[in-house]
Amino acid sequence: MKAVIYYFERDLVKWLRGRITVVSSLVMPAAWLILVGLALPTKFTDNYLQFITPGILVMTTLFSSLQGGSLMIFDKMLGFLNKFLALPSPRESMLYGKILFISVRGLLQATVLLLIASLLGVRIWNPVNIILIYLTLFLFSVFFSALSTMIGLYLSDHDSYAAVNGMISMPLFFTSSALMPYEVMPAWLRTMARLNPVSYAIDSTRMLFEGGIPVYGILGLAIGAGIMVLLGTYQFRKAVV
Repeated sequence: MKAVIYYFERDLVKWLRGRITVVSSLVMPAAWLILVGLALPTKFTDNYLQFITPGILVMTTLFSSLQGGSLMIFDKMLGFLNKFLALPSPRESMLYGKILFISVRGLLQATVLLLIASLLGVRIWNPVNIILIYLTLFLFSVFFSALSTMIGLYLSDHDSYAAVNGMISMPLFFTSSALMPYEVMPAWLRTMARLNPVSYAIDSTRMLFEGGIPVYGILGLAIGAGIMVLLGTYQFRKAVV
């Protein structure tokens, strides 16, 4: 556990030292929420901001989680990774530390979005739902941060990872239920959206905003996150640089 905290603290300190990065990572999601939620005209709801807020929360978590691969490539290119792999601490502690940092960073961004959304009139029913929203976002972040870190373990440069990141993130977001409900989607998009893991997280978060408890949604995210962490653990134990 000490090794996990060390890796978490290392990435956190590095992130906090980049003030522009910190500010931009908090401002951009807020801009998405305000500009899209307030400016985009819709006919299927009277309060589009209430509808889109869960989608923006999950989108922010997704994009933040997929940056985990960049952290791994950074360590690889500067020669830190091979030194970390040679340490006596378990190799998977590096994976767990990065997952923890990426997830905490995503939850900080989500907190800013929730505060702005509440100021703009978005309603959340009770404190239990707020806690479950954080849990849902955390599990979703663990899933994709573990995936991105595994991808970064095998890629050699930032350009390659940027291409893979764009290939994963944008199609997943735009074929999800973030921007419109299933009933107004074309049939082909509706099918893709229902199979999209991002929609799974968005639907669970949206249910929490409406006062429901998505038991199966949270359990599904927990199972998916657990499987991805187990795969990452296996890959890190085998890793050779």
